[in-house]
Order: sequence, then C-alpha cells, then structure tokens
Amino acid sequence: MHMADALISPAVGGAMWAAGGAVVVYSARKVRSELDENKIPLMGVAGAFVFAAQMLNFAIPGTGSSGHLGGALLLAILLGPEAAFLVMASILAVQALFFADGGLLALGCNMINMGFFSAFVAYPLVYRRIVGDGPELSPGRVFTGSVLAAVVGLALGAFAVVLQTTASGITELPFGTFVALMEPIHLVIGVVEGLVTAAVVLFVYRTQPELLVRSAVRQPLRGLRLKPVLIGLGVAAVVAGVALSWFAATSLDGLEWSIARTVGAEEELTATSSAHEAAAGVQEGTAILPDYGFKEGAAVEEEEAGDGAPAWPAVDVGTSVSGLVGGAIVAGLVILIGFVLYRRSAHRREDAHA
Repeated sequence: MHMADALISPAVGGAMWAAGGAVVVYSARKVRSELDENKIPLMGVAGAFVFAAQMLNFAIPGTGSSGHLGGALLLAILLGPEAAFLVMASILAVQALFFADGGLLALGCNMINMGFFSAFVAYPLVYRRIVGDGPELSPGRVFTGSVLAAVVGLALGAFAVVLQTTASGITELPFGTFVALMEPIHLVIGVVEGLVTAAVVLFVYRTQPELLVRSAVRQPLRGLRLKPVLIGLGVAAVVAGVALSWFAATSLDGLEWSIARTVGAEEELTATSSAHEAAAGVQEGTAILPDYGFKEGAAVEEEEAGDGAPAWPAVDVGTSVSGLVGGAIVAGLVILIGFVLYRRSAHRREDAHA
C-alpha cells in the first residue's frame, strides 16, 4: 500500500508529513521513557524482518493482484505501539530513499496508513481485547485476534488512501469506485497478513513467552533470554530477502490493482508540480537500488523483456543484494535511534538523581 507521490497534492502531502512527524515525536518520547537496553536489538532485528517480509508479494487468486505483509501489527505485538511506529517509519523512509518504493512527498501518508492504524488502533482495540495480556496464550485467540486486527488495520489504511487522493483532487480516482475496489482487495490481504502475524507470534511465544507478556504491559525486557528470538527473526529476514524474494508475485499490488481498475488502464498517474519534481529529484539521487535491483540491470531486464510477462521466479542478484542491504540499513538505523533514545533517557535519570 505504498503510495506514490502522484497520488497526492503537495498540500495533502505536507499535512500528512506533519501528522506523521507528530506521531514520531510522541512515540520517541514515550519510547525514551520506557526503553531498556534489551529492547534495542529486538527493534532492529524485527525491523529487518518486516523489511524483508514486505519484499514477498503473494498472489491473490482470481484477481490478478498481489499483496504483502504490512508488519506494523506484528511490530506492535512484539515491541508496543510507539516503538512499532518508530520502526515502521524507519522502514518506510529507507524504502523511499534507497529503493524508490513509495514517494518522498507521500512518506507521511504511508507512515499513517501503514503504521498508525495498525499500531495505535487495531493492536490495542482489537488484538489485545481478543488475546488479552495473560501469561497463557490461546493459539485460537492469537489467530483470531491477529486476523481481525490485521483486517481492521488494513481496511482503515486503505480508506485513508482513498480520502487522501480525494482531498488531493485526483479526479481519475472517484471516491465511490476507488473505495469499492480498495476495501475488498485489502480485506483479503489482511487475512493473509493476520495468519502470518499469528504464526510469528506463536513462534515467539514458544521461544520466549515472557517477551509477549512484558511487551503487552510495558515492562522492561531486562533479564530475558532474547537470543533465540533474535536469531530466528534474523535468519528469517536473511532467507526472505536473499532467496524467497525471487519468488514474489509479479502482479500489481492491491493499491496498484485498484488504481488500474478505477482508471481502466495500468498506466501510472503523473503529477508535475514543483514539489513533485523536487521530491522525484531527491529520490532519484538517493535510490541506490531502485525497485530493489541494480540500476543498469533493471534497464537491461526491461529492454529484454519487452512486452512479455516478467520471468518467475525472478532469480536476480540485485534483488538479493537489496534484501541484505535494506535489512542491514533498517536494523542499523533503528538500533541507532534506540541507542540515542536510551542514552538520552539515561542522562535524564542521572540529572534527576544529581
């Protein structure tokens, strides 16, 4: 559901940047007051896992569309909503800057649509009410809560996309038609995301059940043996980014499919304002692996493919490098953010005791 810059006006993009920035500041302050050193590597590895998981588009039978894991709900379950939003914002920023996945002008929209609704709405109001905070987890409740929360989070995010395009005056995407296509396709994507989320949560529960309990009630993770969880998520991130990404579905994702059906063609929408051109220029300069591949390699593949269908599986070194590099950048950035917040919190505690 990564929005491109052409889907929004500069005014809407600026407003959503302000909204996303406000949630980042709030989340950073909240995390700073609660963060302990054990949580920092977990934030980094979980972020790398979600980055890699988002590369694995899965086909939706009978539609010609595809979807991928959002990840904010899973992050909220493991880390709490505020830390989850910071990690999700970092993932989206890395994707936009280094891989040209999602627009820079639309980054605030993507942070709210893909991060806020799942972490701050679906997680506390749906998942936790169904699953609870007790030390014993019911697999049935975990699957039910994960699926329903994922569906709610994606439904709200999809509806926000429609509102943002409508507010931007994108006449090619009339509200009624666009929302009628966006909601059903993201309902299906939400079900799959919920099942994947539940599977990962149950893995963590079997490996270190106390982690989920402490995260739910905002207790420090000190003293917990997190190494098996970190290794499991880290290995999964590497395998997904390096090899499983070759098998990602090549069809349009849910947002692109909805746009194509609404417009009546698979042509990309364009915008030519100075703000759009400036954002595109910055992104062109920072995207070292655009579309998760080497710049030269992507051009050669497009020329060779012509009008034919893309190869599947798409065995490509550029994709594997993108998975490794992107996961490493996300992990490093999130760990750096966590370390800075932790040190600031430590300095505040020292000043208070002085």
